[in-house]
Amino acid sequence: MKKYVPIEDGDYYLTPEGYRCFTEQYHLKRGYCCESGCRHCPYGFNKKTLKK
Repeated sequence: MKKYVPIEDGDYYLTPEGYRCFTEQYHLKRGYCCESGCRHCPYGFNKKTLKK
């Protein structure tokens, strides 16, 4: 079961289009890679090659 990680200041910012973009800080707190090709992924996942 995935753990609940509360969102705090610095965990995301709003893009010019109005979307939430999670920062590296949030991904590290979450503790795993979701393999969605996140912009600030600290785990090194590459969506094009599907490898970390």
